[in-house]
Amino acid sequence: MTRRPISLPSSQRLLSMPVPDPTPLTAPQRRAVAALLSVISPVADELGRLFASHGHELALVGGPVRDAFLGRSHSDLDLATDAPPERVLEITREWADASWPVGIAFGTVGMRKGDVHLEITTYRSEEYERTSRKPGVSYGRSLTEDLSRRDFTVNAMAARLPGHELVDPFGGLRDLHDRVLRTPGLAQDSFHDDPLRMLRAARFVAELGLTPLPEVRAAMAELAPRLEIVSRERIAAEFAKMLLADRPGGPSAGIDLLVETGVAEHFIPEVPRLRLEVDEHHRHKDVYRHSLTVLDQAIALEGRYGLQRDLRLRLAALLHDIGKPRTRSLLPDGRVAFHHHDSVGAKLARARLTELRFPNDVTADVAKLVGLHLRFHGFATGEWTDSAVRRYVTDAGPLLSRLHALTRADCTTRNRAKAIRLAGGYDELERRIAELAQREELASIRPDLDGHEIMKLLGIGPGPLVGRAYRHLLDLRLEHGPLGHERAAQELLRWARAEGLGDGDGPASAR
Repeated sequence: MTRRPISLPSSQRLLSMPVPDPTPLTAPQRRAVAALLSVISPVADELGRLFASHGHELALVGGPVRDAFLGRSHSDLDLATDAPPERVLEITREWADASWPVGIAFGTVGMRKGDVHLEITTYRSEEYERTSRKPGVSYGRSLTEDLSRRDFTVNAMAARLPGHELVDPFGGLRDLHDRVLRTPGLAQDSFHDDPLRMLRAARFVAELGLTPLPEVRAAMAELAPRLEIVSRERIAAEFAKMLLADRPGGPSAGIDLLVETGVAEHFIPEVPRLRLEVDEHHRHKDVYRHSLTVLDQAIALEGRYGLQRDLRLRLAALLHDIGKPRTRSLLPDGRVAFHHHDSVGAKLARARLTELRFPNDVTADVAKLVGLHLRFHGFATGEWTDSAVRRYVTDAGPLLSRLHALTRADCTTRNRAKAIRLAGGYDELERRIAELAQREELASIRPDLDGHEIMKLLGIGPGPLVGRAYRHLLDLRLEHGPLGHERAAQELLRWARAEGLGDGDGPASAR
């Protein structure tokens, strides 16, 4: 969607002004606010005039208004009106290019005008059942009443259309200025009504750098068990948004809020369990803090490897050591060890992400990265044979760039000499990969014989035996490099004899 750019210096000046609670602005401030909000979308102005001509109110609400003050663009527009959904459809029938009743049962109508997507929701007043986060909806009478049910004050601001008069009954602009997160009413009521708002609080910490007020943190700690009534899919979606925040240090700050308030225990308990598990290097306060550092460093490395806001890498960085609590053991010399925590962690990551209903491909990739994250350390001195390089690349497959980023991020030692040595070792591995890839097309390593050739040479049909033969030839290819057709055929027949498949002279004997 194309919009005129928002002037960031102007929004910064607005936020630097002293703002009372609630927000009665001076005349110059009102004009400045209206000018700032007017750039959000000309389509919104046009629609506001249309609603006014039919005797109805319309206002921009929530994220688009908040983000205008932060100098951030917004891809979709949320609006609120006093018109019921059926009336909204009538008013916009000739105006919208397309419309759909996405949530008409909850008073919401979606539509498109050009490249702009809009959701228009009738003013609402909601009552929640104790065992459900799905509200019973009745239509409200005023914009202020509608704003009162919003999750946080920074999202409880609106701009009336047309004209862009700011409506801020709960001091959201002041809270945005103070960089704090507060609910319009009692935090306990807000989180009781919709427990997912506790994860949303963590997302706003991650995305916007807001600090929850003590009463918000206390309500999260008190009502954390209520998250159990929220669907796993909704939790996963909100958690992913938090992890994909692009503010440096944001995702780890969001996770820290969820762990410290106990919310994480109710959907990803493996992360808080990392606390107080001292790692084997004795270089970190605990594995939990180490994991947050790895997450921060992995995010910082995304650009280096052509990745952008990569959910798979970020999940793997967060979860890479979750196998340590299960594998912790005390060695005779007093040191702590976590043998096989990579493979145990891979199983735990797969189980947890499956339970949260993450897509199967995301779950499989994250589990694989967790399982591979220690592979480099077996060769950290740089003594990589061609065979080891081939296996490293083949095992990583399309995840190689992510594995590079994860492995480098996992080096959090404070020993500068050791850090330099590890970085140098990985530089050497990447150089060897590039060198070998140029010679052997590492990204597409295959055995020298395909399945049809194996069946023809052994005189067999499709079945498990073909797979076993294929894997044997692949192991040889990884160990020795390209064999050529003739040598591969000889090795296959030699393998057939060892497996008791006749005398190994060809089809007749292998049959």
